[in-house]
Amino acid sequence: MRIKDSKIGQKPTDELNQLLENMKPGELDEYLEENQEYIAGTDRSFYEYMKTVIRTKGIKLKDLYQFAGFSESFGSQLLYHTKHTTDRDMIIRLCLGGHFTWDEMNRALKIYGFSELYAKDPRDACLIVQINNRIYDIYRINDELAKRDFDLLSAGE
Repeated sequence: MRIKDSKIGQKPTDELNQLLENMKPGELDEYLEENQEYIAGTDRSFYEYMKTVIRTKGIKLKDLYQFAGFSESFGSQLLYHTKHTTDRDMIIRLCLGGHFTWDEMNRALKIYGFSELYAKDPRDACLIVQINNRIYDIYRINDELAKRDFDLLSAGE
């Protein structure tokens, strides 16, 4: 069962589509500025989304990095997008460190440019079950992955 949580940092695509429907070219910059946190693929939107979710959970950044198993330096480079990663597991680890729900993690992955956790992918299904049961400990999750001969979450750095 998928756990629904608040839709922090989201605006329905239908609502954005409606804004664009009759927009004049001269209005585009204002639209982009006002909706930057909802538009995927921008460095700032990832940072803003992550910070918003983390703030609502009362988690400090240094704790987030520690929970994710990252040094403060490496974690902040990922969060602030000064270091780009092509490893989806790095963003998953950040989200686990922030105790993200499945919906929140999928949003973060999508904003960063990665695919969402997919129920038809066995490894992703294992991750989804852990997240939906509020298991965020990297070691426990890696144990569950190892039991099924799935790749462990990447170590990073």
